[in-house]
Amino acid sequence: MGRIFEVRKATMFARWDKMSKQFTRIGKEINIAVKAGGGSPETNAALRRCIQNAKSVNMPKDRVEAAIKKALGNDTENYEEHLYEGYAPHGVAILVETATNNNTRTVANVRSHFNKGGGSLGTHGSVSFQFKKMGVFKLNPEGLDPDELELELIDAGLEEMGDSVDDHEKPILVLRCAFVDFGNLQKGLEDKNITPLSAETEWIPTVTVPVTDEQAEDISKLIDRLEQDDDVNKVFHNMG
Repeated sequence: MGRIFEVRKATMFARWDKMSKQFTRIGKEINIAVKAGGGSPETNAALRRCIQNAKSVNMPKDRVEAAIKKALGNDTENYEEHLYEGYAPHGVAILVETATNNNTRTVANVRSHFNKGGGSLGTHGSVSFQFKKMGVFKLNPEGLDPDELELELIDAGLEEMGDSVDDHEKPILVLRCAFVDFGNLQKGLEDKNITPLSAETEWIPTVTVPVTDEQAEDISKLIDRLEQDDDVNKVFHNMG
């Protein structure tokens, strides 16, 4: 087990430090999870994951419960998830995950952000081949034996495991699996009574593009512009 390299650094994107944005994102994820699998976390693994992620950003319990209740109502909005692909300046690939109730608005806004940020919106498949969609689980390492845990979770789909730090520079363990094994690894952790700090899917670049500090600043401006859009959940890149 070594140190896992995480391309999408929170320190570069101050937008994610804003609690309201995180709460909005998780609220949409709860909406989608409830409509797909019901409002009981005991029988809805996706909802259990949303609730755990809500805890990781200190989303109040009453707000989580309100989001579940709202999603169960007949008059609530329906959100759809879409992935957009494009290029930032200097040849860096960008993937934009969105959750929207108006895709016409969202695609127009995403295209505008790319254009104004010196990039270009691409077509489906134009850059996603440079990434691998993976399940990413972050754990508190306290009380865990990483080497033993790594061996025990291989049969549950674990592909990579390493140490890293969170936004507050506290040590964490990062576990990655293929997207198709997300549920298997989630169950493997549940069977061991291990509750992740967060459990999400991420697009991990298979190749990175080296950039200078000045080029990174140009790219970060586009990413920040995208992340400020209310319909955007996450932005991934292959900037090295």
